[in-house]
Amino acid sequence: MIRSTARQIAAVATLAISAAFVPAFAGEAPPAAPPKPYTIPATAPDFVRKAVQSPDRTPAMTARDADRKPAELLVLSGVKPGDKVVEFAGFGQYFTTMLSSIVGEKGSILMVDLPYTEARAGAASREFVAKHPNTKYEVVDYNTMTLPDNVDVVFNVLYYHDLPIQKPPIGTAALNAKIFKALKPGGIFFIVDHNAAPGSGMRDSETLHRIDPEVIRKEVKAAGFELVEDSKLLANPEDDHTWMVFSPGKRGTTDQAVLKFRKPAR
Repeated sequence: MIRSTARQIAAVATLAISAAFVPAFAGEAPPAAPPKPYTIPATAPDFVRKAVQSPDRTPAMTARDADRKPAELLVLSGVKPGDKVVEFAGFGQYFTTMLSSIVGEKGSILMVDLPYTEARAGAASREFVAKHPNTKYEVVDYNTMTLPDNVDVVFNVLYYHDLPIQKPPIGTAALNAKIFKALKPGGIFFIVDHNAAPGSGMRDSETLHRIDPEVIRKEVKAAGFELVEDSKLLANPEDDHTWMVFSPGKRGTTDQAVLKFRKPAR
């Protein structure tokens, strides 16, 4: 009986530890600790302020705002009312909810997610689209997908590192070329990702979910884009780049690159 009980306790502990390291989609349950306070910058445009304060946003979303700085990121991206936006990995709708508010009735949001996300996020994403007529949701293989034309902004938040580690891998060179073609002249490709150690390349992408931002810079610029902002908005000098990004107590606090690329106007 004692041995059986010990085995049960060990099994429960193992499950708890394993669950703590399962990647969670944006917008899910808030951290156990009370949420940190977040103040929208006074300089944020009214349409950004309204989006961040939207009643459509859940407590699970707003609990993460102090770490993610959504108003600052949205302002930096340049997204505005009437824009045509493509969002990669929109599952959880953390940014989608605010983007939908910003672009309004004259704009549109296309969420493109990989097929493996369907089981966990498909139903919620379709429910979101049903309630937000200016949004569309597609589950698609990024290697074979076709993007719309005349796009104003493309968002890839915390997902660029995931592209090459898919099975089969997503060809980033071909995908970046598609994005370049889809954007209007002057259009923006906006990327946020967890920083890996300088010079490490893709070494930690599968294990720690991180990427050396130099990889992103080189690959995206090779597609024809110009880098117009390399922001330290989400920098964290206390992050030594060895944390697994979903580790308890670390999620949302990593040192992150914020990169704004532009398709040349000519």
